[in-house]
Order: sequence, then structure tokens, then C-alpha cells
Amino acid sequence: MGYPGDGRLPVVYVRGYAGGPSGIDSAVDDPFYGFNEGSVQVRVDGTDRPTFHQFESPLLRLMIDHGYELLVRGDQEAYLRGQEAGSVPAASIWVHRFYDEFAPHLTRDPNAFSIERASQSLFELVQLVRRQTGAPRVFLVAHSMGGLVVRGMLQRVVPDDERVGGSLDAATAFVDRAFTYATPHGGIEFAVGFGLLEKVRDTLGVQGADIFGPRRMREYLVPTRVALPGGADAFDATDLPDGGFPRERFFCLVGTNASDYAVALGLPARAVGPRSDGLVQIDNAYLRGTPRAFVHRSHSGRFGIVNSEEGYQNLRRFLFGDLEVRADLTDLRLPGTPDDETAWQLETRMSIRGLPVVLHEQSADHLCPVQIERPVREDDVATPVPLVRTYLSSSATRPEDPRTGGTVETMRHVLRLRLLSLRSKGGLLSFLDHLEQAEDWADVLVVDIQLPADGPPRTWARWGSQLPGALRDWAPDPERDAPLADEDDAAGAWRVRIPVPENARALLGADAAVTIAVSARATLDRA
Repeated sequence: MGYPGDGRLPVVYVRGYAGGPSGIDSAVDDPFYGFNEGSVQVRVDGTDRPTFHQFESPLLRLMIDHGYELLVRGDQEAYLRGQEAGSVPAASIWVHRFYDEFAPHLTRDPNAFSIERASQSLFELVQLVRRQTGAPRVFLVAHSMGGLVVRGMLQRVVPDDERVGGSLDAATAFVDRAFTYATPHGGIEFAVGFGLLEKVRDTLGVQGADIFGPRRMREYLVPTRVALPGGADAFDATDLPDGGFPRERFFCLVGTNASDYAVALGLPARAVGPRSDGLVQIDNAYLRGTPRAFVHRSHSGRFGIVNSEEGYQNLRRFLFGDLEVRADLTDLRLPGTPDDETAWQLETRMSIRGLPVVLHEQSADHLCPVQIERPVREDDVATPVPLVRTYLSSSATRPEDPRTGGTVETMRHVLRLRLLSLRSKGGLLSFLDHLEQAEDWADVLVVDIQLPADGPPRTWARWGSQLPGALRDWAPDPERDAPLADEDDAAGAWRVRIPVPENARALLGADAAVTIAVSARATLDRA
């Protein structure tokens, strides 16, 4: 069987922090380390009755949607070693059970947990999976601390390996793409204690929690045999080093629901603060320059980010999508001047036809709106405001259209934008003329993208304020509505520009527009 060459690389899951010995024992009792857990979403139907949407789990959905196999077979590593090289299906899922060797009820005199050892054993598993499946690389998918285990492998273990290392990007020979759910890439900080709690944690290392502090992060993320650009002092936990694993191949999913997670490292979740997922602060949950999405989910538990439809839909698009779609608000010219103490916030929300969840959402309610930085000088070029970054598969099977019984050849995205202003006086928010949650402008942009087999994408777009009826009822007329003109002459890239509605130009600027760029992803050879 082995590798079929269709892009379905082996998926290796890496779980998060389990705490002390009792937590580790509890983790190892689950054969899938928690990635088999699903969830139920409650909604209200047209008659005010609760209806339910069941999300099976990321493991099951990969099996259902993409034909993956789960080959635990009692002991996955023993099973793998017992097979002939290249004979194991590459479209398979594996769980990095790194806690097993540290579990008191599985191992006599277990060692204390070591994140360095977890990263090393992950590399050993990756090599074993590649050899036995014949796949050129693997996908790594991690939750919470598991993302730090992944980074330890990418940034230190592989570059330092005497047989295959020697360069910061050595891991690209083994890993195709990495995806993290709610990983504390910038460590874990607390909103209380004025830094004292972090110092106690990092000094005493209670239950190994010092791995979330800057000293230990430097130890397991900085290689010893390969120099960082700018030297070891240039290390930044919130960034991948230049020349290392490519940033565009690393996706960070950020949770924004702090209220549904009860405990953070033995402390009430409120100790981390409201601008978090209950354990990881929003600003520490992503790496600079990497693709990311924000979803209103908590770090773990009933409303956790891993066992969510939002998480899975972002995951599958990043792993299997061969086209990247970016939307930016360009040529924005807001009224006033940078020194008039008016702050502007933009809320964004992206929905895709056929999905029961919002794929990306940044809002003031969730404490993560897009903060708009205006040009310092009147003649400066306005910086594009990133709105969303997602992925499409040019070969994906389209869902069935319930109206015609045929397949939907057009992918519909809806982008909701909402602009709010806050005014300060003397550096303090003024409520004298404040209108809470009253936006200065709001609209929805309906975007239809077609991916013809024999040509570049075709795009149509309309603002909701310009439509005569319901969004679902609008469809471009091929005889009357020409696709938007491609403004990018480069091969493998397409860019279209949608001016903002006329009634918004006095506020946003005469040339303000949403610019959508579709580009073929730089792919590593998967043959």
C-alpha cells in the first residue's frame, strides 16, 4: 500500500500538558490522548426549539472526509516496526504517546517529564512513520503544550541531529506542515500578581510548569550545533527563526473564549485574564508571520478548541488546500488625524457556504478586534489591513446543491466587516459622546469563487447592502455578470479588487476596497 501520491500524508497528533503524575496517568489511559473527543453544538431553529449539531472528533472526521485509517493495533510503534518498509498506508493517523514513559502506573520508577525527551521521541516516531509508509513527510497537529513539543523538534532536535541536521531548515525534509491549537507560543503569563506568579512557577518548576517560562523555552527551542541569525540573543519565542521551518507552513489556531475553561495550571482561569482562551493569552497563541485564525473556543473542556468544528475545518483546509486566499482592506483613509485620539477597530467574521460554524472571527466582544494603525503623515501610503487568510483545494469534491441535486461548482464566502471608533481625552477613554457597540459602518461582502479545471479562478462579489433580497438568493448571472478582472499578471496568482459601497467611501476613503488574492501554495514534492 504505502504512499499513494495523492497528498494525503500521515498525520501525527501531539497532545498538550497533563500536569503532575496523576494527570499523566489519566492521559495515558486514553488510547487516543483525547483527540477522539467530540462535542455538541446547540442552536435555535425556526420555531425557537434547540437543535443539535454533533461534531464527531478530528480523528473520525479525517477518516470520514479524507479516507484516513487509524492504525493503533494494540501498540502502534510495535505494529509499525513489525511491518515491511513502505507497506503501511500513508493516509493514516498516529498519536505521539510521549507521556507513556513518564506514567507511574505504566512504568516502574518513571523519570520526571522532560519536554526535550518528548521532542526527541516525536522525531523518532516521525522517522518510523515515514520509513514504514514511504511518505516523503508528515503532517504534525498539536494542542497546547504539544505545539511546543513540535517546535522543539523543528527548531532544536532536527537541526542538532548529527545524521540529518546541520541547518535550521533541516526539519523540512521530515515535516510538510504543522498546525497548532491554542499553543502558548509566547509562554503563559498571568494577569494578576505583577509577575510574581511567573517567577514562583519558573523558580520552583511545580509539576514541570516552568516549561512555559522564558528560560526553559530558550533551552528547548534554541539549537546548540547551529547558530541562529543574529546569535542566541536574537531568540524570540513568538517567532520562528529566519532560515528555519517556513512560517507559511505553520498554522496557529487561536481561541478567544476565556469563560468556559475552569482551571489554568492549578489557578482559576481568571488569573490568565479575559483576553485569552482561559489558559493562553491571545497574543501568545500565535507566531508572527504565520497563517492564523481566531475562533470563539476555550482552551479545553466542553467548549474546547480541539473538539470543535471550527478547529477541524481550519485544519483540513490548511493541510490539504493547494490555494491560499487572502483578503485585505486596502487604500483605507479614515477621517481625522493620528493625533486626534480617535482609535479605530475593525471586526471581521468569515463564513463559508455549507459549514455550520464561523471559520474566523475577530470582534470587540471577544476582545480581539483588528486595531487599525493610520499613516503618521497625510501623504503616507495606507498599510493594508489583513482581514482573513484561508485555503481552498482545487480538486476538492463540491457539496451537493439541494436545489438542483448537482454539485456546487462555486464556493461562496461571506465576509462581515464592522468598523467602530473609540475616542480618548488625555489618553483615557471618554464616554461623553460614546455609543456602545454602535458601529460607524457595517456590511457583508458575498464572494463567489469558481475553480475551473482548465483555467484560473473566477471571482464574483457583491456587498450585502447592494442586494435586493436574502444573501442566499443571490447568484451571479454568467450572461450578465462578468467575473472580476484579474489584476495580477504573475503566473499562479490572481488578484481582484472590490471597492467599498458608495455610501461608505466618505468614511473609509474614496479608493478603499477589499482586495482578494488567490495564489497557488508553494508545495514541497509529495511524490
